[in-house]
Amino acid sequence: MQTLPDFSTKTLAPERAAAPCVAVGVFESRKLSAAADALDRAARGALRTVLKGGDMEGKLGTTRLLYKVPHLPAERVLLVGLGKETEFGPKAYRDAVRAATGAAADTGAAEAAFYFVELPVAGHDVAWRARHAAVVAAEVLYRFEAMKSKKSPARALKRITLALARKSGEADAARGLAEGRATAAGMALAKDLGNLPGNVCTPTYLAEAAGRLARQWKLGVDVRERRAIEKLGMGALLSVAKGSHQPPKFIELRYRGGAKAAKPIVLVGKGITFDTGGISLKPAAEMDEMKFDMCGAASVLGTLRAIAELELELNVVALIPTTENMPGGHASKPGDIVSSMSGQTIEILNTDAEGRLILCDALTYAERFDPAAVVDVATLTGACVVALGHVASGLYSNRDELAEELLEAGREAWDRAWHMPLWDDYQESLKSPFADVANIGGRPAGSVTAACFLSRFADKYAWAHLDVAGTAWTSGKSKGATGRPVPLLTAFLLNRAARA
Repeated sequence: MQTLPDFSTKTLAPERAAAPCVAVGVFESRKLSAAADALDRAARGALRTVLKGGDMEGKLGTTRLLYKVPHLPAERVLLVGLGKETEFGPKAYRDAVRAATGAAADTGAAEAAFYFVELPVAGHDVAWRARHAAVVAAEVLYRFEAMKSKKSPARALKRITLALARKSGEADAARGLAEGRATAAGMALAKDLGNLPGNVCTPTYLAEAAGRLARQWKLGVDVRERRAIEKLGMGALLSVAKGSHQPPKFIELRYRGGAKAAKPIVLVGKGITFDTGGISLKPAAEMDEMKFDMCGAASVLGTLRAIAELELELNVVALIPTTENMPGGHASKPGDIVSSMSGQTIEILNTDAEGRLILCDALTYAERFDPAAVVDVATLTGACVVALGHVASGLYSNRDELAEELLEAGREAWDRAWHMPLWDDYQESLKSPFADVANIGGRPAGSVTAACFLSRFADKYAWAHLDVAGTAWTSGKSKGATGRPVPLLTAFLLNRAARA
């Protein structure tokens, strides 16, 4: 649905750029970046004259647009505030690109040249800066209007050049841009799927989307229907699907970029396409946002799309259990006991703790791949939102080295996670007098006990769980899917492929 801008890299002296819009940075207090200084010298001090007049101080995210600056071929020069030079880090860099993209798009210019990738960001090279410029610019320009009868006028900005004054960094910038463009495309797919309403994005629709992705990128795909799911013994998944008229699906996608014998990374995405809570019905307020309860599945599909474009040399399997969670005469009831694929029995104390029920069967199914690692992604608990808000995703793992890999990938991608405890002490609250395990452990440490539940089904391999309930979508005026954690997962797989 979403079309990305046409990104490119180019070595071109700023004063020779004849683009409709050329964007350069200004630090506080009115200190020109190297590219801005080159423009000013060619324009015989015109930029500094504007700054001395008090039109701009260089505060982070502020912009000032200049038209037809004398002696410059560019139609427009966009000055972008970078903040204090001593504090210019990853967040400031991304904020500056965000401000530049929004301002350039508002001008009506069809093309813009951004002179940001040569700005020094401590600890991050040109490739990192190009990757993040592409991701941030695509985020700013993203719109979701698929369900509107009248579309907003298309933004004119179609092409963005990440320009360099020196040729020495062009190869690294091109590599970073390729990674950023693929990541942005994966995020856009995840956002498109997440933003669709529940009456459109059903389990069947999600399976069809996986099929389209498989055809486009030559992936292996299998979609298992109810009978096949029953045959596999996935009683936990089926218990969630009982109240819905929409048939459940179990989706398996396979990307083969590594050696035939190489163990795959398995990604598992929670695919609850609408969550009413079932018999344990949720409050009506903001229940519409429960269409986002499949954002784990959407992010896994987005990640597969990203790595397929990048042609990473590793093997990846995506598993997506998907269903609605609805009330009804056939729906599971609190107190019901079901058997999972692993053979463990589960007492369902709360039908709104359904994500872990569909994931546990997928985690058992993942054993057959003898995986190098398994990472599940789920909008799992409101408790994680209470603990970490909307900044960091919750990360749990039964291997500290895998957790550190994911944490580092999150830092690199600016899609950060926080390592949460997975201690045996928390397992006590999941005891049931009637079954092997209860599906909830009470209010205290709700995100932790949910992860502890999942860990019981992932003890045969290296496993990590990302609780993205606070980061997969935003509420309020800017309501919508964020595409997270596609950047984190893509960076994780890029790093794995580099070490393979």
